[in-house]
Amino acid sequence: MESLRHADSVVVRTSPEALYDLVSDVTRTGEWSPVCRACWWDEGGGPRVGAWFTGRNEVPGRTWETRSQVVAADRGREFAWSVGGSLVRWSFTLEPVEGGTRLTESWEFLPAGQELFAERYGDDAAAQVEDRTRAAREGIPTTLAAIARIATAQDDEAG
Repeated sequence: MESLRHADSVVVRTSPEALYDLVSDVTRTGEWSPVCRACWWDEGGGPRVGAWFTGRNEVPGRTWETRSQVVAADRGREFAWSVGGSLVRWSFTLEPVEGGTRLTESWEFLPAGQELFAERYGDDAAAQVEDRTRAAREGIPTTLAAIARIATAQDDEAG
């Protein structure tokens, strides 16, 4: 089985703080994600540790919602959330570099998520996990490219 972790990076011509403000606004996720079409905060929620939000995901033939909890919210450095509170961890880390900010998106299928899939899918669990792993590996570069386009356009407009 492939690694249940994946990460990729892109350098974006903007500050870590401006980029953080973009990626931590989960209500904009549908602008860059190839799977997540919309997100919204629980009432009173926002980009802070402990806050919860819902995401609506779509792939051909399937639509579903997930609940996620923010697990890291350090402006200009990292924004991360855990789907289902402990199933899958997604994060954006930001590092200042010459010419802008290195944005890294990471995905990890956590042990609790693997256990849930084993219970839910039985003999088909490995195929289901492999499908999610492939989606993350294919989706992360697409997401990063879209975020870079949006951030650069915003930076140019503000500029």
